[in-house]
Amino acid sequence: MSESVTNDVEQNLRVELAASYRLMAMYGWDDLVFTHISMRIPGPDHHFLINPYGMLFEEITASSLVKIDLDGNKVEESPWPVNPAGFVIHSAIHAARDDAQCVLHSHCAPGVAVSAQEGGLLPISQQSSIALASLGYHDYEGIALRDEEKPRLVADLGDAKNLILRNHGLLTVGTTVGEAFLNMYVMIKSCEIQLQAQSGGGELVMIDQQILDGVAANIDAVTMGMGGNIAWPALLRKLDRESPGYRD
Repeated sequence: MSESVTNDVEQNLRVELAASYRLMAMYGWDDLVFTHISMRIPGPDHHFLINPYGMLFEEITASSLVKIDLDGNKVEESPWPVNPAGFVIHSAIHAARDDAQCVLHSHCAPGVAVSAQEGGLLPISQQSSIALASLGYHDYEGIALRDEEKPRLVADLGDAKNLILRNHGLLTVGTTVGEAFLNMYVMIKSCEIQLQAQSGGGELVMIDQQILDGVAANIDAVTMGMGGNIAWPALLRKLDRESPGYRD
């Protein structure tokens, strides 16, 4: 791959990753300057892009993203630091899962609330049935600063696309930014529905396990084989209208 093509690929990834940060802010899933979305840059170096620590998600642009390696070292000059907790979680998953090109982490209130429930995500909605088709759980071990947690985090994620971090929040992965974002959208919507249903006080109706077992086979048909790309271009158009500047 020529240098110009490589640069074009990275620039496109920077634009898409910056867009995901802006969308997180737009949907109210951000947490000031905390939590992270990372994207691996293709190539043998295992470099990936992550947010500049201290910048609000609504401020992030393609050029402001920080490029680091799996050891957490910046490989290009940037005036911004990187959140060490973000590095521990994201580097562990990027190193273990070649298909996890994008890793998205949220502290949104509905996700944290459900993560604190003993029963976790319940099969009470179509949205939750989709999330449950590829879901793991990871117990809380404190703020993620220790490398010793990495193998347990990776093992709990396994080959799933969604992870509930107990008492902490939600995490999704995807081969593209659009896939990881759509996975997170479904996860958060599932948590919102669950909390609203529980607030009614009545007995909840669970989806039958036989139906749940068939959901995974239907997801590809629902997205017409496009995965997250079925919605991602429309989301970019929304950003271009309502939060321009992320491409800079």
